[in-house]
Amino acid sequence: MPSELSAYVSDITPGRGALRPARSWLHSDAPSYSLNGQWRFRLSPTAAVAEDFAAEGFDDGGWDSIPVPSHWVLQGDGAYGRPIYTNVQFPFPIDPPHVPDENPTGDYRRHFDVPADWSGAERVVLRFDGVESLFKLWVNGDEIGSASGSRLAHEFDVTSSVRPGDNVVAVRVHQWSAASYVEDQDQWWLPGIFRDVTLIARPAGGIEDVWLRTGFENGRGRVETEVTADAAAFPITLRLPELGIEQVWATAADVAPLDIDGVEPWSAEQPRLYDVTVSTSAESIAMRIGFRTVEIRSDRFLVNGRRVVFHGMNRHETHPERGRVFDEEHAREDLARMKRFNVNAIRTSHYPPHPRLLDLADELGFWVVLECDLETHGFTTVDWAGNPSDDPAWRTAYLDRIQRTVERDKNHPSVVIWSLGNEAGTGSNLAAMSAWVHARDTGRPVHYEGDHTGEYTDVYSRMYASVVETEQIGTDGSRSPLLNCTPAQGARQRTKPFLLCEYAHAMGNGPGALDQYEALVHEHPRLHGGFVWEWRDHGILTTAPDGTPYYAYGGDFGEVVHDGNFVMDGVLLSNDVPTPGLHEFKAVVQPVGFTFDGDDVAIANLRHSADTSDLRFRWRVEHDGTPVDSGDLGVPVVAAGESVRVPLPRIPVSRNSETWLTVEVVLAADTAWAREGHVIATAQLDRSTRRPAPGVRPRTDWRRSVGTLDLGIAEFVDGSLVRLAGRAVAGPRLELFRAPTDNDEGTSGEVEDSDAGIAGVSHAELWRRDGLDRLTTRRVSVERTADALHMLARVSPANSALSVMVESVWSVEGDELELRVEIEPSSGWQTVWPRIGIRFDLPDGTAPIDGAEWFGLGPHESYPDSLRAARTGRFSATIRDLSVDYARPQETGHRSQLRRLALTSGNTPALRFAAIPDAQGRRPGFTLSRHTPQQIARAGHPFELPDSSTSYLLVDAAQHGLGSRACGPDVWPEFALRPQSRTIRLRIAAAG
Repeated sequence: MPSELSAYVSDITPGRGALRPARSWLHSDAPSYSLNGQWRFRLSPTAAVAEDFAAEGFDDGGWDSIPVPSHWVLQGDGAYGRPIYTNVQFPFPIDPPHVPDENPTGDYRRHFDVPADWSGAERVVLRFDGVESLFKLWVNGDEIGSASGSRLAHEFDVTSSVRPGDNVVAVRVHQWSAASYVEDQDQWWLPGIFRDVTLIARPAGGIEDVWLRTGFENGRGRVETEVTADAAAFPITLRLPELGIEQVWATAADVAPLDIDGVEPWSAEQPRLYDVTVSTSAESIAMRIGFRTVEIRSDRFLVNGRRVVFHGMNRHETHPERGRVFDEEHAREDLARMKRFNVNAIRTSHYPPHPRLLDLADELGFWVVLECDLETHGFTTVDWAGNPSDDPAWRTAYLDRIQRTVERDKNHPSVVIWSLGNEAGTGSNLAAMSAWVHARDTGRPVHYEGDHTGEYTDVYSRMYASVVETEQIGTDGSRSPLLNCTPAQGARQRTKPFLLCEYAHAMGNGPGALDQYEALVHEHPRLHGGFVWEWRDHGILTTAPDGTPYYAYGGDFGEVVHDGNFVMDGVLLSNDVPTPGLHEFKAVVQPVGFTFDGDDVAIANLRHSADTSDLRFRWRVEHDGTPVDSGDLGVPVVAAGESVRVPLPRIPVSRNSETWLTVEVVLAADTAWAREGHVIATAQLDRSTRRPAPGVRPRTDWRRSVGTLDLGIAEFVDGSLVRLAGRAVAGPRLELFRAPTDNDEGTSGEVEDSDAGIAGVSHAELWRRDGLDRLTTRRVSVERTADALHMLARVSPANSALSVMVESVWSVEGDELELRVEIEPSSGWQTVWPRIGIRFDLPDGTAPIDGAEWFGLGPHESYPDSLRAARTGRFSATIRDLSVDYARPQETGHRSQLRRLALTSGNTPALRFAAIPDAQGRRPGFTLSRHTPQQIARAGHPFELPDSSTSYLLVDAAQHGLGSRACGPDVWPEFALRPQSRTIRLRIAAAG
């Protein structure tokens, strides 16, 4: 590679020629022209290609066409390279600031016409809102400049190079550059011009930039105006029609704050916006402002004087086909979905989003932590040696990134915290960024999790702190470990509000323990909630060799280094389907709380600022899941932070069935994000009459059994079940294994209980080591009476002396068949078990089992530490819908606390099961699937699951919790399943 070119791609400065200072993304009536659309495109495998393509007369007729905005690796069915996923790793040698000669380089060209009426423009500006990672610009053969900072906006003055009529713009984009070292965010590497390209006419006498800083206190709003414009632009007029404001400033010296009475404040719950224009005779800027004051008072983070609790999501820009290309319709629906699931906050991990997204956040209402485009995580590989964050040579680049972040988005009321970036170590450059922000914007605090000693940030932030540690931080923090802190530094951190910028890693099936974190927020005011990692899976839609579509993750595109399916860690699947984890989040953070007490219920409004006048409270009573009565609950308007006690309706209690009262809080009218009747909170009260479980009938006349035996609807051969109600069945067999979840495979942090696992070793590895996925059975004895069958079996894995004794008793009880299974482990088991259950194999035959109807917890899957979204009721689903299509197949579909179950074939019941609680009142759960846990565990993607001619029913006495150990705390000890004796009792009957 020529040395000049090498120096260019390795240059750590942010480029040359881009206009400074950066300015806001403004809605101006000045003329503009979008250059989005089809561009001519050529991809080269290296940066060392001739630059003659920028010349006006260059013939690009042999080039392809590519849409702008787009990522070239997502175009052309692989003709332009392939995506690369890494979390921490750099996909190139760690040799800062150098990058390999093998540096995919995309050349773009297009023609455009400058409108004839632009001849009066004082300047013509070309704006790029996002290019990854380094680009150079030419117009009509003139080299204009270059820029890096992939998720940042860059503007270039092209006045002297454009002309009326036809023009040619040429852009060269390099996938790798020095900037790649500071853009190592956990996401796909996706090069190209992926945001808008716009040509802008800047009029003489126009407004270069404007910042309306707002405040609110005691019903009065305040606007402080900062205008960047030439003296000739004055007079400048600010109009706020709704409040009757028209303020004219004759000169820059006249610009002064405005205090306004009678304004309504902005909050994430009540996003009140006012239309404002700031105009000169040549240009008018349209803005929407919200009045709000952000402050930290002692260890509280406040907006408009009230404590904020962040029920947030870390949100990447990602789409399975477009990558990070913005689509407003999809983004609006994305944010509306967040609102419907009680999400009130967004951390823009780990870069500024498309600027239009923040308009939507202002409008729909979110607290936003706006993060700079900065992460150097790959330097952990070399113990942070060479990390740019503490290298003065990189300071200009760091400051440029934060300046472009703040200046672009400073007008948004939704932005309440600036974040310097993510996982970039620490150092003087980050401190310099913070100092610049504090000087530029005194109205918002600064966040950066990596500032462990609190030297330059305003909030104490942690990732994946355990429940115990979070509780300690919530008290006085004196017992919580503070990373790399002296006593004085620790004392300083303990004076600040605490924020979990990442917690509850939502990879695959999970996370667990959301309710434990939420309980701490209500108990300790210093704790301000946090942001789940993360909102959405990053799957890229592609096809398997046989043409089956699927969502790809790391390694699916042949990457040299990658981080597997770690990119699939959202509460929303790649195809926009909410996971059970998102339903759990919604239930845990619901903004209305209920406490039942006798014949009354205390209703607490947990919101920041909105009262309950927009809500309606309705109730219903069900007997065994069948509605018998309903109505509206008379609840007066409850102010934010207040509660009220109201009487419950008369509840008709059944003697022969369970009686459940359900209260739902719904929207009283349509909103911008949900329809009238949308449920935002739910509570249930069990008013059932307690009924004892039927006793076990003792039998003493057992005798050895061989041959065929019929017991009611069951047929046995030599003690083995072969048919139920005329249907072929095999089992029940002991099942202790589940297809490991991503959290089961995780090794993050310490295990919560040293008796349950090994630090640094996943539970799944221990399960495989102990052979739970390959159990074998030795039948010890088979005995019978006239109406019962008894079998004793020893179950154990190969090459192990560990065992489980399984005693099964089948008996005819009236017109039903009862199965009682006693499970007794030997001593010596050292780790938690994934499940304790039994499995029935149900071959398809003429009428396959393809669905279920049940009375128990539903409608979604549930586990011991993820039950808040589940309610007791009657539900039905197809066998396909009982499972979740996690990107990597794993444990899914468990429904807890089963009472009754009907297996269906073509919507017709085929077999009925009734679950009898054990001696401790514990109820089993069930899973119905087309694959065994072992088959699921062997598949890396859904399309790799084998074709199946059998349905599998698993009835579990217990399941291990989910936790968050893929990148967070292990399962809480209370929900960890240790080897233990359990009983399963079922009553089975034919349909009818």
